[in-house]
Amino acid sequence: MDWKNIINDDWTLFLDRDGVINVRIIDGYVTKIEEFEFLPNVIEAFKIFKNKFKRIIVVTNQQGVGKGLMKNEDVEKVHEFMIQEIKSNDGNIDKVYFCPQLKSETDNYRKPSPKMAFFAKNDFPEIDFSKSIMIGDMNSDVEFGINAGMKTIFVGDNELKVNPDDKFNSLYDFAKTL
Repeated sequence: MDWKNIINDDWTLFLDRDGVINVRIIDGYVTKIEEFEFLPNVIEAFKIFKNKFKRIIVVTNQQGVGKGLMKNEDVEKVHEFMIQEIKSNDGNIDKVYFCPQLKSETDNYRKPSPKMAFFAKNDFPEIDFSKSIMIGDMNSDVEFGINAGMKTIFVGDNELKVNPDDKFNSLYDFAKTL
């Protein structure tokens, strides 16, 4: 897709966290700031995004909370660190939404449910899902975007079982097309 000619400053960027912004801990969770490591060139990507998107929203499943491995406050501290690092390097994140529930819990709002997108629209009424992109590294991220009526981009090399609108090796590779 020709993203440069599609996107304007009315668009919203939704992003997954682990595996997109930071290194995913295989079979584990980022439970504290010391375990959070930005992926290469992510800070540079956010500099580009700040000038291209009206809103930048992070949506992330964090069932480590539901498993008792960390508390909501631990996740919030990691997010505060992530936001501060990005903002201090001339990038932006407007808000982070996370779901602490287990997959097995009924009535949860984990991706691929679009409920976190609706939370964002409630906080930022100008968000138009038809002018939004969801970027993620898991099938559930792409499904989240589809379920909310967004364009979707898959990053990384995980096995793909859904059909995103586009695919890139990294967040920065997408940012360079803008």
